[in-house]
Amino acid sequence: MEEFVKWENSNDPNLLSAAQEEILRSTGGYPPAICDPFCGGGSIPLEAQRLGLETFASDLNPVAVLITKALVEIPPRFSGQPPINPIARRKMTAPGLWAGARGLGEDVRYYGEWMRNKAEERIGKLYPQVIRQTGQQAIKATVIAWLWARTVRCPNPACGANMPLASKFWLSTKPGQKTWVEPVIDHAVKSIHFSVRSGETTPQQELAIENGTSTVNVRGKREKASFLCPVCKVGHAKGSYIDEEANASRMGVIPLAIVAEGLKGRVYLDFDKETAPEQFAAIALSHQLASSAVLRSRVPSEACRGTFASNAQGRTYGFKTFADYFTERQLVVLDEFSGLVDEARCQAVIDGATKEYAEAIAAYLGIVVSKATMFHNSLARWRAGEGKSAPAFGQQGLQMVWEFAEINPFAGAGGDLIGVIDGAVKLLSTLGRRVAASVEQLDAATALPQKNVVFCTDPPYYDNVSYADLSDFFYVWMRKSLAAVFPDLFSTLLTPKVQELVVTPHRFGGDIEKAEDAFETGLQHAFAKMREYQRSDYPVAVFYAFKQSESDDEDSGPAVIASTGWETMLQALLGSGFQVTGTWPIRTENATRMVAMGSNALASSIVLICRPLPELSGVTTRKDFLSSLKKELPQALRNLQKGNIAPVDLAQAAIGPGMAVFSRYKKVLETDGSPMRVRTALALINQGLDEVLSELESEFDPDTRWALAWFEQHQFDEGLYGEAEVLATAKALSISHLAEAGILHSRSGKVRLLRREELPEDWDPSTIRRLTVWEVTQHLIRRLDQKGEAETANLKAKIGGMAEIARDLAYRLYTLCERKGWAEEAGYYNSLVVAWPSMASEAFELK
Repeated sequence: MEEFVKWENSNDPNLLSAAQEEILRSTGGYPPAICDPFCGGGSIPLEAQRLGLETFASDLNPVAVLITKALVEIPPRFSGQPPINPIARRKMTAPGLWAGARGLGEDVRYYGEWMRNKAEERIGKLYPQVIRQTGQQAIKATVIAWLWARTVRCPNPACGANMPLASKFWLSTKPGQKTWVEPVIDHAVKSIHFSVRSGETTPQQELAIENGTSTVNVRGKREKASFLCPVCKVGHAKGSYIDEEANASRMGVIPLAIVAEGLKGRVYLDFDKETAPEQFAAIALSHQLASSAVLRSRVPSEACRGTFASNAQGRTYGFKTFADYFTERQLVVLDEFSGLVDEARCQAVIDGATKEYAEAIAAYLGIVVSKATMFHNSLARWRAGEGKSAPAFGQQGLQMVWEFAEINPFAGAGGDLIGVIDGAVKLLSTLGRRVAASVEQLDAATALPQKNVVFCTDPPYYDNVSYADLSDFFYVWMRKSLAAVFPDLFSTLLTPKVQELVVTPHRFGGDIEKAEDAFETGLQHAFAKMREYQRSDYPVAVFYAFKQSESDDEDSGPAVIASTGWETMLQALLGSGFQVTGTWPIRTENATRMVAMGSNALASSIVLICRPLPELSGVTTRKDFLSSLKKELPQALRNLQKGNIAPVDLAQAAIGPGMAVFSRYKKVLETDGSPMRVRTALALINQGLDEVLSELESEFDPDTRWALAWFEQHQFDEGLYGEAEVLATAKALSISHLAEAGILHSRSGKVRLLRREELPEDWDPSTIRRLTVWEVTQHLIRRLDQKGEAETANLKAKIGGMAEIARDLAYRLYTLCERKGWAEEAGYYNSLVVAWPSMASEAFELK
């Protein structure tokens, strides 16, 4: 297990074999089948299959079902089969060359390239080369992308110019390659065009580049989606005005620049009228879109607010139909690719493929084409810092993009179909183990795929993501490509939504209570079926990584914190007859994913281990529950801290041992005889966590306890000297004593804690007569932030035993900062704890 959790060991064949052998030993040679009724992208079924376990999976969402089929169901059927395409047949093959799904992957590559070449023959004229001058010579260059900015009519009646909604004018910010577009204004006719400029910019040029930014100062306040007209410098287009213009079909586009392939990299050129895409609009419009009925159908307005529009104040910005997310030219190329999937299937049959094998090839090609839509839409961005395009869906939703990149699908760069195919083939080369798997489209609340199995699943997260709405973006293209291959899977115009287990009030006329009740009821039905179908000798494993906190004043005393997402999931779990018997925090989340960058996003999934509640389970009182909680929770939390769980995850992980106490009883009775709600239990578990962390203060020195109390009131801001003196006196300290300890700064009747940037860089703990935990913690954070883990490990080794107490202070400070809403400051304490294991090993080596 310790070796397997290392990412670089994921595909180690020796470890896989050892794991499979261990599973066989521990199950007497008869391992159970694994079932995931909320399979989503198929990661749990895939890992089960890699470990040699028969797998059953299901999901309501047809896009999720197809992806999971492509991962675990299709590859084993054709494991070891050589490719059938003409080129591969002519090659000499060595034993083992087509092991697993490599042969299938080779055919996916061949027929994918066949599709791409056919498409270029038919519609390549929509993507012409551009002429660029190199000295006296004119050279044809392949266009990588056409860059556009959206426009609206200037709201100033005296102007009325077609103003660009450009938030930035940079094309490249690479050192030595800085390039931007400069607006050129013809005041006589009130028109704008852009000219490419390059070189090291002057302050005046910088001002020109940032003019018309997407966040401008309005009466001293910054407003998003607000633009200043560069022609009159008076017209100010705000979000509401832009939305009104867009919804009235008055939002347009203006060309910014062309990105082309140069001899030594990317070059940026002014728009050439003869090769500008509008010259080919008539050709694009004349192309009959076979899937236009769906593409031209309206996106549900509430879905727009949640996921499909700009995610900006619920505005839709004119995106009323699925076709609105694409330029006419993009619609043509995607329509062509989609139609070619079926042609490729027929060609594979001609080349000798069986019907089933040709359909398998088509399944991957259909997925490839649907994935290509991420690159070929009007919400794809241009990354000036990297000189390349970025697809839509950087987050779980479609964000508004004011300047977008229209990518050339035949340029051999990002967005070319070949690149997407390569990704699929690379994955297929690792698949194809001869282990049976079955994937079905089912509603988990009413049907499960198999009985007498072990359930391991990641259930829906309350109102976190509306996957059905998001999937429609891909589904409309998949349906065109694959309806003939999977008629049952693609029988509906859009993905099923009514039964989806997610809190979506708009599906209940805006009634949040009905939406919540439907979610909890559906989830409870699903868990009840799992309890019925689960093998009695194994536990159920439920993954959960949901973070949602609310203040709750329902109990006497101070407000407590509860989690609606956790409450509804646990209520459904316990209501279906399960109890929690264990909890594992597992580091599963990527810190570089967009949703985690710059935020205190969860770093771990919490895995709840559940078994059916015994029939003889008794009833207890609130008093006895609190007594058991106080007895068991502190040690459980200590174990979590020893495992170095990140502070950001500690409150979520504490739910496990806390609910293990709560769920061992049929009921916990309140003082009035009513059963305790899960929400109340969660609040009491959070209170217990606070108490445990507060008790840690007893190991801190008096100086640190004063600093902690002062920090809670003022952070690093100034406070009154008298207030600080009173607090110090209560702890038998003095302000002068604290100043000597290197903790605070005192002047002119004001006191504040020293900020980390004020701490001495050459601080050496071996020379300090009286170390404090506060000082040690802040120096460790500063060293980690400025010089990295290796230098911090060096400092940690010099500090000695007090460093461990500093980690406890980091846990306490993180919790305090999170409650206060100080997210940036909380991040420093979380980072210190997360880096602790690697620093500990380095510090040990240094010793």
